[in-house]
Amino acid sequence: MSERPIGDYAVLSDCRSAALVSGAGSVDWLCFPRFDGPAVFARLLDQDAGHWSIRPVEPAEVSRRYLPGTLVLETTFRTRTGTAVLLDALALGKRERGHAMGKSSPGALLRQITCTYGRMDIAVEYAPRPEFGLIQPVMAPVAGGLIARGGAQALLLSTGLRLHVVESTARGEVTLRDGERLGFALSTAPAWGRGPKPWPGRRIRRRLGDTGAGWRSWSTLHGAYTGPWQEQVRHSGRVLRALTYVPSGAIVAAATTSLPETVGGTRNWDYRYTWVRDASLTLQALATATCKQEKGDFFAFLAQAAATQLERGADLQVMYGIGGEHDLSERVLPHLSGWRGSAPVRVGNGAWRQRQLDVYGELLDAAHQTLPHDVPLDPPVRAFLRQCAEAAAHRWADPDQGIWEGRGPGRPFLHSKLMCWVALDRAIALAPALSAQDRVTDWQRIREQIREAIETQGFNHRTRAFTQAFDSEQLDASALMLPLVGFLPGDDPRVRSTVEMIARQLTDSRGLVRRYLQDDIDDGEGTFLLCTFWLAQALALTGEPARARRVFEGALSHANDVGLLPEEVDTRTGEALGNFPQAFSHIGLINAALAIRAAEAAPEPHVDTGLRPPNE
Repeated sequence: MSERPIGDYAVLSDCRSAALVSGAGSVDWLCFPRFDGPAVFARLLDQDAGHWSIRPVEPAEVSRRYLPGTLVLETTFRTRTGTAVLLDALALGKRERGHAMGKSSPGALLRQITCTYGRMDIAVEYAPRPEFGLIQPVMAPVAGGLIARGGAQALLLSTGLRLHVVESTARGEVTLRDGERLGFALSTAPAWGRGPKPWPGRRIRRRLGDTGAGWRSWSTLHGAYTGPWQEQVRHSGRVLRALTYVPSGAIVAAATTSLPETVGGTRNWDYRYTWVRDASLTLQALATATCKQEKGDFFAFLAQAAATQLERGADLQVMYGIGGEHDLSERVLPHLSGWRGSAPVRVGNGAWRQRQLDVYGELLDAAHQTLPHDVPLDPPVRAFLRQCAEAAAHRWADPDQGIWEGRGPGRPFLHSKLMCWVALDRAIALAPALSAQDRVTDWQRIREQIREAIETQGFNHRTRAFTQAFDSEQLDASALMLPLVGFLPGDDPRVRSTVEMIARQLTDSRGLVRRYLQDDIDDGEGTFLLCTFWLAQALALTGEPARARRVFEGALSHANDVGLLPEEVDTRTGEALGNFPQAFSHIGLINAALAIRAAEAAPEPHVDTGLRPPNE
């Protein structure tokens, strides 16, 4: 089974697929040609499921970073005899810049190692295992490299290094001296067609440089944010872009499947799909940098993917495949042992069948923040968003599975009701753009009904907090959204009390926040970084920016050495848990940084102590 820490990995992306590279220079995860495709390397989930390592033969001191403004990974190895630098990237299309980045990515993983001082013996081990390790391909040397055939894909490893193949694993060693370099490119083509063409070393060098230039051009367009944690906010924007499938505009929740929420547990889900909730919040986070292109692509994708669902009376599906697929049926891969034995390993996600009423609010809130309010939208998008508002108006009182996708019976979750209120609130503001002025009066009436229900059934006077569900005493971090979406102001006593109760009862010894204390799957879980960033944001809104900053810094300290955030943190060890890197966590970072910046810039509120000078 795989033992390497989740936080040891760096992500590569060509805005179509993703790879994870360990600190030891091993690619232990790669899906070609899409995020949700079968993995070629999956050692992340089983020791025998495929990898590709490039590393020094001798023990080495290792440091790494992303080249500034990019997701090109630079790993530096230092041994007693010399220094070498490994560059890794998933290639972007030739001379792709700005918002075009990823539109014609060739589907190639590029690696180049250069000796920069002295000399170094380098070992290469290449073990592709297509279809999540089911296939041990047949390998043969060809002009310019090594071809691997088996299953639906042919894989070509382009290299000038001579590799020896034993039992579908290729190995080789080379000594590099100061100034010498060796390049590799892994590309794929359908097995039944002509094989992929080899990449000469000069092309690999050029395309590594060109890929870096593409990322820097995108970063320049999305660099408007200035203020606290500026570099982390901008880097988080790049991570969100890395999780975007550019051909359709879909945005995945994470790059991986089945990394668990607790070691040895069963909460092992496939996150390589686009959740309406996650993608909508991603758009809002990207809007921090005055991004204009991504929003239109996403709403067009969703309007097409969900076409006719709402008008047929069905619920809006909570998630889709990145090409717009609806059926994401879940299955288990029994041949994989899972990360640290955390089985089962799943592909697909059964949550696609759930009812989650909050999606209407997240979607309309994203539209409110990123689309014009006073100009009619394109007819398909206009009709789709109007249908979302009507669905929220008619279904808000129904039970559902809620934001955390509980797999038990539906309940009247407070967060779901809140987001239906948000859906109608934002639809009213968007009425001219939706050509829906005739619906405003009804939407206003239902919006007030939802408000009354939340304030009377959602607040528990004994616990002094808004709770997980109506008429419940269970705390839930999602109640932090009440001030974040503008339902109540930060200085409302009930909001202040809710924030304080969550800070007292749902945080661990590190100050990180749990989602809740119990649910229908009884194997525990870690603390959630998204919820911790929500707490920081809520504290900023309630007038406690210094405390908000401390909570923010506590969450940020769990980013790894290249600035990537997991979904969760183990409450005992502080180790990263969950699928990685997690879009939700980076969204939370961006939004909390914005709120803290605004709170710190605001004038100090005047507090009337009741004391008066003696002459008054």
